[in-house]
Amino acid sequence: MRPKVLLSWSSGKDSAWALHVLRQRGEVEIVGLVTTLNEAFGRVAMHGVRAELVRAQAEAAGLPLWAVPLPWPCSNDQYESRMRGLVERARAAGVSGLAFGDLFLADVRAYRERQLAGSGIEPLFPLWGSPADTPALAREMIGAGLRATLSCVDPKQLTRQLVGREFDARLLAELTPGADPCGENGEFHTFCYAGPMFDRPIPMRVGDTIERDGFCFADLLPGAAPE
Repeated sequence: MRPKVLLSWSSGKDSAWALHVLRQRGEVEIVGLVTTLNEAFGRVAMHGVRAELVRAQAEAAGLPLWAVPLPWPCSNDQYESRMRGLVERARAAGVSGLAFGDLFLADVRAYRERQLAGSGIEPLFPLWGSPADTPALAREMIGAGLRATLSCVDPKQLTRQLVGREFDARLLAELTPGADPCGENGEFHTFCYAGPMFDRPIPMRVGDTIERDGFCFADLLPGAAPE
């Protein structure tokens, strides 16, 4: 019997690609997608994606969504308390692993490992590599049919005009020199709406651009774009 594993789900391309990779390897059984949602706004933290779109992703992936509601504002203690509740629920369901789509940020990985140490839940990093790997990884995602839209851009690192753009070869060519092609340093975040991890595309259209807390967000709306 394969170990039961949850996948941390940001709604972006990296978590979506991690799902695809884990399923291809076939070593574990993915039993759910874990998403933290802002209770006040009903959106994914940092990505700003509406909960309705995340639920549509889970349905297209054929997996239940394990939503973790977070207060706003949310202290680190409150966050860790909610995540401890998730771990308890996971253990009760026979889950033995929690996978993440992290690519190379060692401090982020170390934090996750510390938080799960002694919990009975093993952290997994199926995409882990180095900054040198991400140009090829970005091209591999696009070549395999992954489709994503930039839901958030850090204007201190990239031009704000990129928010709402497609994550495609043209975008990769236009990134600021030194920017990570997968946005691993926080340059941008994405919403993945199609790819080999889904059984159907998620209908979505790009709404207004909103600037908040020093970031630029595209308000992504459920439903296909008008003809």
